[in-house]
Amino acid sequence: MYTTLIQPAELAALDPGSVRIFDARHDLAQPEAGREAWTRSRIPGAVFLHADDDLADHSIQGGGRHPLPDRGAFHRRMVEAGVGEGQQVVVYDAQGGMMASRLWWMLRWIGHRPVAVLDGGLQAWQEAGLPLDDSPPAPDAGREGPAAAPLRLGESLVGKVDVNDVVGNLERPKWVVLDARGAPRYRGEVEPMDPVAGHIPGALNRPQTLNLQENGRFKPADRLREEFRQVLGDRAAEQVVHQCGSGISACHNLLAMEHAGLVGSRLYPGSWSEWCSDPSRPVSRGDTP
Repeated sequence: MYTTLIQPAELAALDPGSVRIFDARHDLAQPEAGREAWTRSRIPGAVFLHADDDLADHSIQGGGRHPLPDRGAFHRRMVEAGVGEGQQVVVYDAQGGMMASRLWWMLRWIGHRPVAVLDGGLQAWQEAGLPLDDSPPAPDAGREGPAAAPLRLGESLVGKVDVNDVVGNLERPKWVVLDARGAPRYRGEVEPMDPVAGHIPGALNRPQTLNLQENGRFKPADRLREEFRQVLGDRAAEQVVHQCGSGISACHNLLAMEHAGLVGSRLYPGSWSEWCSDPSRPVSRGDTP
């Protein structure tokens, strides 16, 4: 069972009938780019899931730029996509795992444990000389119906907080928010996505890009553990809540911590895009938390 990362050779060695592969490629500036790339070529057997259509529900008011869908509705979508109970799921993208980690978190949110992100993504698969499928996908790809043993909606394996929890924590801090955005956005020097620049008061900064090596793969677990400790000090993982712009790249930090053995941190899905939507909520700028 793979529950955090899987290497290309490990995925290639699995029986194709025993694994469900999802392609989560996405470009925030060009929302259809991922689907178009999947249509052209993909890891054999991979089903495409869209960050806006499948991993968010924009009919929900509030919740930031990528509101989490209803938990039951997302479970039904995974059953429809053919995920079986206890089946190994592997997710990949071409964005260093940023998009794939969102789906990794969401599957754990509905209680599915055997889900892993392909380390290095599509690039690593190609660098390993492994094949791609460039045939036209079937019109109904990704809507195959329930597996022989359909996925059950189980107890969540991950934790999350909402905006009211974050507001309450400002007054009586019990945990720390870890912001996964780049340092200039955290400091409020630039803000390309949201109407207000800055960060949640008290939040620490750990850009999710620091989780990767130059080759696009995650750093070794012991190195990640040490680097997170440098930011978090002696705080337990359970005292950490991850945040980013809209609840996507924060999952990358959460995955990196889990890979490093720092298990139990939580996600604030609404993240900065939800927080800054209400002018009554305080904003900090600069390097000071």
